Amino acid sequence: MRLPEEVCVLGLSLLAPAVLYTMNNVPALQEPLLILGIGVAVLGSVLLLHHLLTVRHKKTVDPLFYVFAEFSFTCLVGLTNALEQDGFISGFMGFYIKMGEPHLRTAYAVMMSYWEGVVHFFLFLIIIHRIFRGKSYRSLALLWVGSSIAHQLVHIPGVVVGKHGSNIRPAFWRNIPFFLAPFWAAFILFNRPRQMPIITADKITTQQKKSLLSRPLDLQLTVLLLGAVAFSVFRGFVVLDCPLDLCFKYIYQFEPYLKDPVGFPRVMMLVYLFYAVPLLTVVIYGLIRPGCSWMLDWTLFLAGATAQAQWCHIGASLHSRTPFTYRVPTDKLWTVITFNVLLAVVPTLLALHCHNSPAYFMKPVPKGQSNSNKKKN
Repeated sequence: MRLPEEVCVLGLSLLAPAVLYTMNNVPALQEPLLILGIGVAVLGSVLLLHHLLTVRHKKTVDPLFYVFAEFSFTCLVGLTNALEQDGFISGFMGFYIKMGEPHLRTAYAVMMSYWEGVVHFFLFLIIIHRIFRGKSYRSLALLWVGSSIAHQLVHIPGVVVGKHGSNIRPAFWRNIPFFLAPFWAAFILFNRPRQMPIITADKITTQQKKSLLSRPLDLQLTVLLLGAVAFSVFRGFVVLDCPLDLCFKYIYQFEPYLKDPVGFPRVMMLVYLFYAVPLLTVVIYGLIRPGCSWMLDWTLFLAGATAQAQWCHIGASLHSRTPFTYRVPTDKLWTVITFNVLLAVVPTLLALHCHNSPAYFMKPVPKGQSNSNKKKN
């Protein structure tokens, strides 16, 4: 009797702590280049084992399975790191922090590791389950793609331009394939046909004739998204050392974490300024202009990206590993948390709205087709 594929993935992923523990207790394995070499060999072995144990007997295999399976292994490496840095366990990551990637001890990296080890890992198990049951996983995968790309756009540049940029060791470069893989996955997913329920032409026409003022929820979301754009632009100017008194006051009295020399908060605000702001602007257009069916995909991508980014940003700005002078001041705590939580919640609400009420965003279909039928759009 074969084990379910997701159980095989879980089992192989659980080898990650064992590998770390072994290397941490064998000094001969702790040279910088050797760490990189062993890391590449282990990841290659995991990929081979997944092929032999999970998919060799399959006639066809979704190529993205290998991405999800490999990332599942690294998720538990990340979770092990987070738990050790916060003092829940010990004896696993010491060698790697010292000779591999010293930046993984920072507050941002700890929060990033929790997100990977919990949210991403469970997403992967669900996605892999759905792949081998012939069920659609596209929406879940788009959430992961948005989250992972947001993570990589901050993680790698943040290390290079931050205070750890002068102490980059060979093991850091193992991140390059993990930087590229989510973009490749995104390319595949966005080029796959989308499945959605068919809605009658009359219903679509009725919804699309309504102005924005006649759609209260869409109007509220538009206002909130405009606020998110303004907030993102403002914080982008703040980290670019804008000389305005308002920017100076904000960085010292509200979010001093933005000037933490680790580099991650500065890079994140620039990612918001140059990438999130255009995407937020585009989805605002999608709320105003009827028939933008791409909203059903891009709102998921945006929701995943902002959720991951804000989890890491909020958590790091409050974490004990962030120096006290860079943490959110106690008297401004709830104000800062509220604005940052809203920045994550609003795109999530938008994605839920698009998928619960897709009529406004769909192209008209022939009359007489029922809502229960499926159509590739």
